[in-house]
Amino acid sequence: MDSLPNDDELLPADTLTEKAYRALEEEIVTLRIPPGAVVSEAILSRRLGVGRTPVREALQRLAREWLVVIMPRRGIVVSEIDPIRQLRVLEARREIERFLSRSAANRATDVQRVQFREIAAGMDEAAARADDIAFMRLDREFNLLVLDSAGNEFAAAAMSQMNGLSRRFWYVHYKQVADLPLAARLHADIARAVADGDQDAAGQGSDALVGYIQAFARATIG
Repeated sequence: MDSLPNDDELLPADTLTEKAYRALEEEIVTLRIPPGAVVSEAILSRRLGVGRTPVREALQRLAREWLVVIMPRRGIVVSEIDPIRQLRVLEARREIERFLSRSAANRATDVQRVQFREIAAGMDEAAARADDIAFMRLDREFNLLVLDSAGNEFAAAAMSQMNGLSRRFWYVHYKQVADLPLAARLHADIARAVADGDQDAAGQGSDALVGYIQAFARATIG
């Protein structure tokens, strides 16, 4: 008699891929899988409790985001952290993020505006507690919500390739040179501006956030 499938086996393939992607992205960004680590589909599949196909698709997405390097017949390596590359990321991110923030303020649905207010409240709590993991998770939800609500798939595709690198760079260095409560409050400012439909405030908040992150990145080099 065949065994009953577990809950994950009943999920659609795209949901399993998203589950694998989110788990791996968080482990890479928070250094539980460190830069330079060699990983395999088989080991990750067992570790996450999902099939190899969702893991493979998640790794392909992470490769497009520069977090892993897939080398045919040699393996999969978590990318190294490069401060100079991070400054180039921020050059592009400043312009794209301002556009996305303003667009989100203009186009977000009522439901999305409620979600932005919830993220702002969560960021306030993370700032008060200096809770790095809560901040990182809210940051990811904030990024995804901005991409979804802005309504421009081309800008979203460009930005999605930079978010993971920025989040990991932050996590590596924030204890030495960053002000986590300030970063959380800057995110909360943008989230509230988007929720209020204030395009100018959203754009200004975006510039303030990226300006702070650029100063943070330069401080790590210094």
